Amino acid sequence: VPLSFSEITVMMLTLMLASKGIAGVPRSALVVLAATIPSFNIPVAGILLLMGIDHFLDMGRSAINVLGNGIATAMLSKNEGLLTDEEAQPDWEAEKAEA
Repeated sequence: VPLSFSEITVMMLTLMLASKGIAGVPRSALVVLAATIPSFNIPVAGILLLMGIDHFLDMGRSAINVLGNGIATAMLSKNEGLLTDEEAQPDWEAEKAEA
């Protein structure tokens, strides 16, 4: 389906607004696409092509979300003084002794 630059821009902004807040919901990207794509006269059948690989893409999105949440938690704890430098460093020797 050929689209003009303005149509692509409107689609991008619409999808950005529609997908706000779905980062923590697994497999929700297909739901947002299925709800938004018909408004741009694009066949919904194209979503079927994405269903095959979305499982793998979703694992990547979830991993990045978990990593970002962990980093944000560590940074806030450090900023609030709840996490000292000693606590922030991994104790490799203790892990070797347990193994």
